Amino acid sequence: MAGLVAKAKVLVNQLAVAAKPKFEEFLKYAKVELTPPMPADFQKLKKTAEATAKEAKNAKGQGKKLGGLGQVKVRDAWLNILVTVEVITWFYMGEVIGRRHFVGYKV
Repeated sequence: MAGLVAKAKVLVNQLAVAAKPKFEEFLKYAKVELTPPMPADFQKLKKTAEATAKEAKNAKGQGKKLGGLGQVKVRDAWLNILVTVEVITWFYMGEVIGRRHFVGYKV
């Protein structure tokens, strides 16, 4: 029994050493990606929206198209379709899991 406990301690220590760099990398990205937006971020968003609206207005006045459906490559269109289907599928699978029943709710 003592040998088993010693082996378990060694295994746990090895796992901790192996997981430390990945955990530190996770924390590095979590600090950046999981922080709430700051007021400066909203200012950047406002400037981007204004620039996009100005560009659209200028393009419309010059008779240019605004990169509509005809400007998308077939490969990109298929990729967009597949991503959309995946998102919809995961949404419905979440609904089924949440209901705990395949069709409708059990009443």
